[in-house]
Amino acid sequence: MASALKKLTKVVQQSKAKHTATVIFMHGLGDSGDGWAPVGEQLGEYLPHIKFIFPNAPNQPVTLNMGMKMPSWYDIKSLNSLNQEQDEQGMLQSRTEIMQIVREEIEDNGIPANRIVIGGFSQGCVMGLMTGLTAEYKFAGIVSLSGYVPLHNKFMNMVSDANRKTPVFWGHGDADQVVRYAYGKQSVELLQANKFNVQFNTYRNMGHGSSPQEIRDLLVFLKETLPEKTPAL
Repeated sequence: MASALKKLTKVVQQSKAKHTATVIFMHGLGDSGDGWAPVGEQLGEYLPHIKFIFPNAPNQPVTLNMGMKMPSWYDIKSLNSLNQEQDEQGMLQSRTEIMQIVREEIEDNGIPANRIVIGGFSQGCVMGLMTGLTAEYKFAGIVSLSGYVPLHNKFMNMVSDANRKTPVFWGHGDADQVVRYAYGKQSVELLQANKFNVQFNTYRNMGHGSSPQEIRDLLVFLKETLPEKTPAL
């Protein structure tokens, strides 16, 4: 029998004003929700209506790091190529667990999907894309920082049409030596060729991390996709 679905732990930052929108953001390999919580605090000062949720990946062995157990959304064997074998089963398992959080926001907290932005950094970026672009829900936006499109050779057969026009904010440093800048560029070109609405932002001399400018640009994106007042119908 299949094991029962695990519920992810998470770091939650409640909105400072009336809660009308939510950002769900996944961290990178070896990190935790606490690693990105300060960014949520920073953004929350300007976005008082938004609740920020930072899920924690489960601990599991990672081949890339000699099989050591660490917080990971899926196993990574290598980052030498986008076309190599990837842990599809692990990605789909994490997607299911992340979708639990999405459904809680929609069904339990009354936040419609079009008031939710989903995304992440690095390995979390992969999960944001996997979750956001294969979901039947229409999200407000997707945030992809320093990552890549998963399962490059089959991903376009997995996506739904729900978020084909949903704005995607993609940020990548041109000095990234972990997830190469070229991987981000190739991923964006694949999405754009399939008519997805991707805004690609290159950050000069930025490595595998973030920068004040990227966070400022992200703030602008969130203000546009999750405005404080919902437009009248």
